[in-house]
Amino acid sequence: MQAGDVPSDELPDKHRTSFIHLMSVQQVTENEMPADRVLTNEMVSEIRALFDRYPSRQAVTLPALHIVNQRLRHVPLAAVVEVAALLELAPAEVQDTLTFYGFFKQDGPHGRVRAWVCRSISCALRGGEEVMDHLSDSFGVRPGDTTADGKLTLEPAECLGACDFAPCMLADNTLHKNLDTVQAERILKDLSEQES
Repeated sequence: MQAGDVPSDELPDKHRTSFIHLMSVQQVTENEMPADRVLTNEMVSEIRALFDRYPSRQAVTLPALHIVNQRLRHVPLAAVVEVAALLELAPAEVQDTLTFYGFFKQDGPHGRVRAWVCRSISCALRGGEEVMDHLSDSFGVRPGDTTADGKLTLEPAECLGACDFAPCMLADNTLHKNLDTVQAERILKDLSEQES
């Protein structure tokens, strides 16, 4: 991605300056990282431990983003710059990988429980849209958003690869199959209560 690929006036005000700065930075070294780092020492150590497992530092980009996302529940722009410094890449290269995947959020943390409702044709034909609509109404949140208490993020998924079990939902790391609206709501309420 290059600075001209996304017009900065299409970004929310709070991200416009950071985005323009990010796209103009060629490369930051570890020594140039700010004192108020986003990445903890533990995250940095975990990312560095991956270096020997991959053929290049660039190949560590996606696993590094997963480490950050797992700890922070999102990947802020400052973390992109810090990951880039660790991997000896330009921040735009890390941002390019991050934005390719719909899995990563940048605006703020996703809920402590993250639920993906499949909207593939198989799930849609067997009630997936009704499951999503019901969950949205029950939890008072639109698809893609997080509840006000930060417990749940409800997201559409293009395909969960379980068409023979449609409709399905991935809640945290568990695939829930052959759902109806009542089952889906109960599962998410139980998970949300466990996370309290």
